Amino acid sequence: MNKLLIRSLTEQSPVEIIYMADPDKTTKRKVIIKKVNVDSVTAYCFLRKQLRTFRIDCILAAYPLMKHNDRFFSSKRG
Repeated sequence: MNKLLIRSLTEQSPVEIIYMADPDKTTKRKVIIKKVNVDSVTAYCFLRKQLRTFRIDCILAAYPLMKHNDRFFSSKRG
C-alpha cells in the first residue's frame, strides 16, 4: 500500500482509500497524495474539497483510480 501512496504522490494520480475515521466508522475517499510522513499522509480529498491528513495506520485499503471523462473510476472492474 505504501508504494501506491508514494506513486500517487510522485505521479499526482488519484487513489481511493478506505479509511477508519473512528473505531466504528469507515469512509471511502478519493484523494491525491500531496505529502507522505512516517505515520500520516496529507492528501487533497475530493469529498471535502480540501487538504486532509490521514493516519497511515487507519488506511485499511488503497486502490488506484484512473480518470475517464472527468469522472474517476476504479481500475478494478466488478
